[in-house]
Amino acid sequence: MADDVLFIDDDDRYARFRLIAWWDQEKLSRAKILVVGAGALGNEVLKNLALLGVGSVYIVDFDEIEASNLTRSVLFRARDQGRSKAVAAAEALADLNPALKIHALPANIITDVGLGLFRDADVVIGCLDNREARLWVNRQCWKVNTPWIDGGIQEINGVVKVFAPPDGACYECAMTENDYHLINLRYSCPLLRQEDIQAGKVPTAPTISSMIAGLQTQEALKLLHSMPVSSGQAMVYNGLANNFYKTDYQRREDCLSHETYPDPMEVPLTANGNTAQDLFATAHALVDDQTNMRLSLDRDLVVSLDCTECGNSQEVFRPLQLVGMKEAQCPQCGKMARPTLEHTIEENSSLAGRKLRELGIPPYDIVRVTTDQSEQVFLLGGDRAL
Repeated sequence: MADDVLFIDDDDRYARFRLIAWWDQEKLSRAKILVVGAGALGNEVLKNLALLGVGSVYIVDFDEIEASNLTRSVLFRARDQGRSKAVAAAEALADLNPALKIHALPANIITDVGLGLFRDADVVIGCLDNREARLWVNRQCWKVNTPWIDGGIQEINGVVKVFAPPDGACYECAMTENDYHLINLRYSCPLLRQEDIQAGKVPTAPTISSMIAGLQTQEALKLLHSMPVSSGQAMVYNGLANNFYKTDYQRREDCLSHETYPDPMEVPLTANGNTAQDLFATAHALVDDQTNMRLSLDRDLVVSLDCTECGNSQEVFRPLQLVGMKEAQCPQCGKMARPTLEHTIEENSSLAGRKLRELGIPPYDIVRVTTDQSEQVFLLGGDRAL
């Protein structure tokens, strides 16, 4: 019998995929994909990843399922209303492909997900509905050199953007002054979040979700197989005219997103169990620099809300993104209090005795410690199981 006869094992779930010359199913089974957003677009991306047999999928979404989601989200059922999108999607994926390792994270991508997860991921796929979250994902991916694929949909139109750090243009390179203005509109004059501004209520049809998610997943496949992709480029589809075109972004050398961290030193600390003082002590033991240290916070920390009218002060200790205007109303006099913000924690500060989570640092984060002579980044390895 000829040696080049091709046999198809019908018991192999991925047999048809293996007929593609460049396909590497084993590589896919080892891959880790972080999907941010489990709405209409995220549902389609997650479905595709499950069918492809991607080994580990992390789903981040803090929202709950509403009736309006059921017309556009293939993984959700009527009985899922009121449940976490991330959890319901994970359960549906387990039915689609029991071999997957699925991690549901009902969390805010900005305040609750550590940079270590971005570093571990082979690819991040963004299925988001607001600029602020996209900007955050972009900056996190750039810090750890993880490629990410952004998708956006509206009505029957859509766009896919691939960004591969450290070279080329990034998401922020393409942002305009109006984009920054729209992000800032979510916050009041004292910078507290306004609850009455809603984001993400964009009308879409399920058809465009399938199309854009298909392109996002296909670009992820190419990245996982080390195939060339058009980084820093937008692929734009107009569903009314059936027009498809591409546009290149120009790299801005002064872009704030282009900060890349060195490889972190892993330390056996946790965000919930250890203080900033624990971190400083560990850093002193590992780094040949005994001068006073500072912990730089990636998320502005609201330490307290202070009323200038009556002098009342309320402890907060939460990232700025989680503190709303309603909380700022003084319970004593009814006037608006102002937030006291911290951006760095000094080694000799009273705040150094606070747990890292109280300082706005999520589990499995990568934190930056500086002195006058040096800078070092540390991975909170004690949270790795998360």
